Amino acid sequence: MKKAANRIRERLLGGEEALRYFLFEPSAGSANAPVLVTVHGISRNAATHARRFSHLAERYGVVMAAPLFDEQRYPGYQRLGLRGQRADLALNRLLDEVTQLTGADTERVFLFGYSGGGQFVHRYAMAYPHRVAAIAIGAAGWYTFPDPTRRFPYGIGPHPKLPGMTFQAAAFLSIPAYVLVGKEDTTRDKALRQSSNLDQQQGHTRFERGQRWVSAMEQAARRHGLDTEFRFIALPETDHSFSRSVKAGGMAERVFQRFFSHPTLPVRNRPCPLPSPQVLSHEALMP
Repeated sequence: MKKAANRIRERLLGGEEALRYFLFEPSAGSANAPVLVTVHGISRNAATHARRFSHLAERYGVVMAAPLFDEQRYPGYQRLGLRGQRADLALNRLLDEVTQLTGADTERVFLFGYSGGGQFVHRYAMAYPHRVAAIAIGAAGWYTFPDPTRRFPYGIGPHPKLPGMTFQAAAFLSIPAYVLVGKEDTTRDKALRQSSNLDQQQGHTRFERGQRWVSAMEQAARRHGLDTEFRFIALPETDHSFSRSVKAGGMAERVFQRFFSHPTLPVRNRPCPLPSPQVLSHEALMP
């Protein structure tokens, strides 16, 4: 693991201080390699994400980028930039630079985000479905639902602060999505967005909200004639903590297995599959 972590480089996007990010390239080479972007929560622990995932990126032959959306420039990165600078546009520039630096395949990338990062990645996928192969969401606090009658970020209706951003349901509903939440992540802490309307729509806890979003996405996909895979995965012995989700819940291994051991996804140097994670359908979890 230490050897893989030593391959992480810290960079400034385009030589500017607008966005720092951490870049990992596997020893097997980066040309045409798949790309994973991992996005931090409000603790902004991008370096920790890069270190925790580096040994798996090495094993699977994956180029990995972990952007750091600092609080001064990107206070509203979770919602793509309704406050501060546009985090979605920054990620687009980052992907262009990763292509230039590594020769990796950024035409369609894999996205993982934890907590606030989970908010960002599913909203980015909704806005840029042509750039995304699959997403994994770790314990997001709340979600954008595929509801055109609600204004973004609660639904996919247009927002005046994001001019030109449109949401094509059939496109983003074609993207496989995996939601991973700790079984013990049921506390309504200060970091959890709370309101009577939000609680009624999405539920009271991160665990419940993840289930409801998976169910809503699956139902919307079926209405469009799609059989896209949406899965809710309960992590054992885990509350709302990135580190404990990785250590006790096996979150990192589960994400890489879902992304890069899938029989329909072309990945170089595919290793032997890891043991199957505990996957609970939303039907089994709902009362």
